[in-house]
Amino acid sequence: MTRRSGWAALAPTVLWLLALVAAPLVLMLAYSFAAHIAPDSPLPQGFTLEHYARLADPIYLRIFVRSILQAGLATFLCLLLGYPLAYYIARSPLQRRGRLLLLVIIPFWTNFLVRTYALMALLRAQGVINSILMAAKMIDEPLPLLYNEASVQVGLVYTLLPLLILPLYANLEKLDQRLLNAAQDLGASPFATFWNVTWPLSRPGVLVGCMMVFISAFGMYLVPDLMGGARSVMVGNLIQNQFLQARNWPFGAAVALVLAAVALVVALLVQRAGRLDGGEVQR
Repeated sequence: MTRRSGWAALAPTVLWLLALVAAPLVLMLAYSFAAHIAPDSPLPQGFTLEHYARLADPIYLRIFVRSILQAGLATFLCLLLGYPLAYYIARSPLQRRGRLLLLVIIPFWTNFLVRTYALMALLRAQGVINSILMAAKMIDEPLPLLYNEASVQVGLVYTLLPLLILPLYANLEKLDQRLLNAAQDLGASPFATFWNVTWPLSRPGVLVGCMMVFISAFGMYLVPDLMGGARSVMVGNLIQNQFLQARNWPFGAAVALVLAAVALVVALLVQRAGRLDGGEVQR
């Protein structure tokens, strides 16, 4: 294939990325520095750094800190729950792996909003869980399982767990069984085999899965909005509020760009960590 034909093959993808990725980002960047937007024109006018300076307000700093903590905790819980499951699937007989992976993927076949409302039906005061506990005489009144930060965590983990399992499974599935057998033949205990062989070789999958979960959780707005209530506002909710309710597009654009910058930094850190892991394996 010649260079010209190669560029011709890439042209549709490049045009698609320019139209749906680059152009919106440039527009958001222009809005974030706009002094104001005239009612009769959608184009940004003037120049100011006020919207970025406004992010230093303690109210917005608390939202960012809460979002980072929530996303970090969701990532940790997904890793805690997802690693054993991904390892089990990867070590299962070949004919069983397809069925187990299908069970992991099935939630993606259902509308995200429908899944969230189904989870809310389980957790609400008159929901399935409280009804069962009250019928069993284990509680006298419904537990506050919804509209708090704990319910946000449940929703985030429930929604994002497959994003960690799938790349981690792809990594663990390629693990050479001969390395594990060699460690056992040399007298290593199951824990020593896992810690010195399985875990180091699975770190690339762990890093990619954690990155996907963290970035998705950090920008999530639907789960906190439906399951968290007014006290669980995250960055995604702040952006939604500025664009759809406050109609302050410049400030909303500034928040969105900061969110994108955080996601980029996380991706770069994961890439660097992956390179370091690769260097260790090569040595």
